Amino acid sequence: MTLRIGAEEEFHVVDVESGRLVPRGRAVLERLDRPGFTTELQRSSVERNSEVHDTLDALHADLTGARRRLDAAASSLGLAVVAAGTVPLAQLGAEDVTDDPRYRHMADEYRKLVHEQLVCSAQIHVDVPDRDTAVRAMCLVSPWLPPLLALSASSPFWLGSDTGYASWRTMVWQRWPTTGPAGCHGSAQEYDAAVAELIGSGVISDPGMLYHDVRPSAHQGTLELRICDACPRAETVVLVAGLFRALVRDACERLEKDSGPVCDGHHEWLRAATWRAARSGLEGPLVDPRTRRAAPAAAVLRRMRDRLRPALQASGDWETVSTLLDEALAAGSAAQRLRRVAASEDLLASVDLLVDETRGGRTARRAAPAPLRPFTGGGNTTVRPELRRSAAGGIAG
Repeated sequence: MTLRIGAEEEFHVVDVESGRLVPRGRAVLERLDRPGFTTELQRSSVERNSEVHDTLDALHADLTGARRRLDAAASSLGLAVVAAGTVPLAQLGAEDVTDDPRYRHMADEYRKLVHEQLVCSAQIHVDVPDRDTAVRAMCLVSPWLPPLLALSASSPFWLGSDTGYASWRTMVWQRWPTTGPAGCHGSAQEYDAAVAELIGSGVISDPGMLYHDVRPSAHQGTLELRICDACPRAETVVLVAGLFRALVRDACERLEKDSGPVCDGHHEWLRAATWRAARSGLEGPLVDPRTRRAAPAAAVLRRMRDRLRPALQASGDWETVSTLLDEALAAGSAAQRLRRVAASEDLLASVDLLVDETRGGRTARRAAPAPLRPFTGGGNTTVRPELRRSAAGGIAG
């Protein structure tokens, strides 16, 4: 059984001169051959939907190729694209919502939630045999989703200051009325009835506003992972995709063998586990899904990989996932890398790092620092907005 995979990546658009978020997503899209690329809720972001793939290698080639195309389009406008949960330098603007009837309705209904939705995520789709299986599999995969969030954590900064979290995007995201653990449903019919009830309540207006950590796709025969930050390194997206595919395969096989209840119904700890992952990333403890007790992130993730070894081997992903996981744990979370650079230089340097990693780089650095000047957009971190960069991506003092 081959479970095909795909990814949706959201990207922030930043000005290469100042490093600040700018509402110019549509201008970038106009420079692209558009299939697969689209607008998002905020005009400062764009989304790209990958093709469907059998292998992680093919998914990686797809993601990196799309990033190169996005970078070329943005660079021609003096802009850059950033894959991260949040960008360090941004300001709120009520007029920055994309001009689309659905998005305008959301802005009117949810007000400040929409205005502060300056966040980007990475979403993974995995094939499932049918919608009933997708719905029942959610319970089996849900305990293992917070570790995937920890792998992706890339949003320690918000509006110019350090939040203390590895994924502040999660904290912003969880304010919506339909986020968090998906809950248990015995069939697609039960799940669809629950969705209809939510729409009937008037709290949400369509199935697309079900923002749970995992959900059956409304338009495709897939189970969709939604818990993760956008990831600066495409390799992190591939790692998450490999692990999620293994979780889905393992869940499908378990459901084939046993038609009874799939969990104990106690999901209270899941939201707490998600908070822990958002707070700690890879640098602190996570909640071990087996014991529901704190354990080092590396230990939780390695046990997860080993538990999924049969499913990973069945998909041909064991070696790739093992290598990428070892590399991710050695490098630390993107949140930690950003903090390290901001501490040694400034927030603008952390934007440089995000741009470089989104392009596929690892070590590009800037020229000698210029005198510090306080950033007035919030917090007490300093930046150097006068530092010049070339639109082609090189950095020049």
